[in-house]
Amino acid sequence: MSINTAPLKWAQRSDSLYISIALPDIKDETIDLSDDKLVFKGTSEGKEWQVDIEFFNAVDSKGSTYKVLPRSVQMHVMKASKEDKDEDEETFWPRLLKDKALEKNQVKVDWDRYVDEDEEDEAGGFDMSALEGGSGMGGMGGMGGMGGGMPGMGGMGGMPGMGGMGGMGGMPGMGGMGGMPGMDGAGGMDMEALMKQMGDMGAAGGGDGGELKMPDSDDESDGDSLPDLEES
Repeated sequence: MSINTAPLKWAQRSDSLYISIALPDIKDETIDLSDDKLVFKGTSEGKEWQVDIEFFNAVDSKGSTYKVLPRSVQMHVMKASKEDKDEDEETFWPRLLKDKALEKNQVKVDWDRYVDEDEEDEAGGFDMSALEGGSGMGGMGGMGGMGGGMPGMGGMGGMPGMGGMGGMGGMPGMGGMGGMPGMDGAGGMDMEALMKQMGDMGAAGGGDGGELKMPDSDDESDGDSLPDLEES
């Protein structure tokens, strides 16, 4: 069985490439992405297909991901970071492959995802919905797993709600009820003032030295000193 060259479509942003291998119902596929090459093999509609290309510039294979879909293989390939490439390398590539002749025969522009370099800011990044849950290349899948876990950490954000329990701290405010003794003053129950008033009343009645004399509890007269009632 002869091996056919699989058709490719691509688009780019300043930091990444979006590559599609346009074959339906791919089976027995193998995909090997390195920092400078992509090698693919698989069967579709009873035929064997392959891709063996060298990129125009270096890519970051570990940061890339792909997914096999019913009608194609979708790949999001990250370009090498600025630290990993020469300063004179272009951010936007003039083509996908280093081999210009092979580019003309095998690669087409993905016009649905294409944007001009000057329009990138308005267009934004690629729509990654088709690649959600995609297989990683060199560990990208593991990072995706972390991404799934992190929203769970968002639940920790609910913990500040426990701060509402701090509202219980407001209960000491009820301690303000302890201020109720202050009602002594509000009710005029000032004992010192009361005693003084009683002293003044005694003085007005011509008592001894203006001092109110209280009966002694030990006084033997008890109730005998009271005047006799007159008989009618």
